[in-house]
Amino acid sequence: MSGNVLGERELIRRISEILGGVENDDCAVIDAGERYLVATTDMLHRKTDFPDIMNPWQMGWMAVAVNLSDIAAMGAEPAGVLIAAGLPPEADLYFIDELFSGFGDCAAYYGTRIIGGDTDAHQELTITGTALGFVEKDLVLRRRGARAGDLLCTTGALGGAGGGLWAWQNEVESEFITRLLEPEPRLKEGQALAKSRAVTAMMDNSDGLALSLFDLAEVSRVGFVVREEALPVADCLAKMVGQEKALEMAMSAGGDFELVFTVRPGELEAARRACRLTVIGEVVEEGIWMERGGERRRVEAKGYEHRIGGVD
Repeated sequence: MSGNVLGERELIRRISEILGGVENDDCAVIDAGERYLVATTDMLHRKTDFPDIMNPWQMGWMAVAVNLSDIAAMGAEPAGVLIAAGLPPEADLYFIDELFSGFGDCAAYYGTRIIGGDTDAHQELTITGTALGFVEKDLVLRRRGARAGDLLCTTGALGGAGGGLWAWQNEVESEFITRLLEPEPRLKEGQALAKSRAVTAMMDNSDGLALSLFDLAEVSRVGFVVREEALPVADCLAKMVGQEKALEMAMSAGGDFELVFTVRPGELEAARRACRLTVIGEVVEEGIWMERGGERRRVEAKGYEHRIGGVD
């Protein structure tokens, strides 16, 4: 073991080569006859994924929400969620009741349910969710498909979850903390955008906008220009942390669970009819750029990413 550290995305590329090529998308896409079945799985750990301030109900909510966000990114309708929970020795009945209530409440809120799973004992709380969904074959949205000239768009506001993490770490009372602890996947928006037929590529930005743009760029083989003045920075974030820090959070902080997508320029109105969105830039031939006052600078691939150490 050399002690080298791999980023999550580098590790995924390495694994994909071992397995003979796995498409980089929010969900796997499976032919199910008239429709596609889409499937995703996410593993969460107590130490790395759940802030200390989080209660067990919120842990349950988040474990389901992160999976449903991937379903949303495909334009799909959720069909059910499987949960595998490794419970630590200190988990009492209150903890278990609240955790599983969080699973069920999040699923129900988004029109689906927990359909099965597994439980066992584990040294650290570990939750693996698997979400399933269906989408019409001609409506499915992928990360590939963006073309130069398309408009770059996002749902919602950016940086709120990053603001929540900052507020918690700095012991500041803020509604942003709830955004961090109780994410809201954009399922209705994803389905409506798919039905609009105006979107060329889409993913969720749960790891941060900057990393999401690098992911989209790699798969679609394009670049992006983001107009700084167009970024929908969460209300009051700049007042709390300052303008430059707020912009950094909008670009690089994870946890927002908005949708970032590209739209054919002639079909923007169709996309606007589908949901509230903000045009934040455009697709270009290469590079990831931030534009301020007519000047462009390169964007760094910064965001939330697990690091895996001790890999040769």
